[in-house]
Amino acid sequence: MLDTTDPVAHSVTLTPLDAAFAARADVTILHALEAAGLDIPNSCRNGTCRTCICRLRAGSVRHLVEWPGLSFDEQRDGYILPCVAVAQQDLVLEAPLARRVGVE
Repeated sequence: MLDTTDPVAHSVTLTPLDAAFAARADVTILHALEAAGLDIPNSCRNGTCRTCICRLRAGSVRHLVEWPGLSFDEQRDGYILPCVAVAQQDLVLEAPLARRVGVE
């Protein structure tokens, strides 16, 4: 649940799972997602393997590494790497393989 008293927390909605969670501006989206009991495929956590790639449908993020493992075209088309990205405003992310932890 989003802590509305925290001025640096943003709401993140994952589609098509239709799950929402809060993401602080100082925590990667992947860490916030996991803390909320959600999961997406991931591996390296440093922006090179691309396993966690998602599409940003609304909002904006900032990547913490200068050259995340995304092509120019992927960046232009709205793809992000949640393992090295932080929310700068409320987000809608398309993550087809997202799931709730412990739910089959």
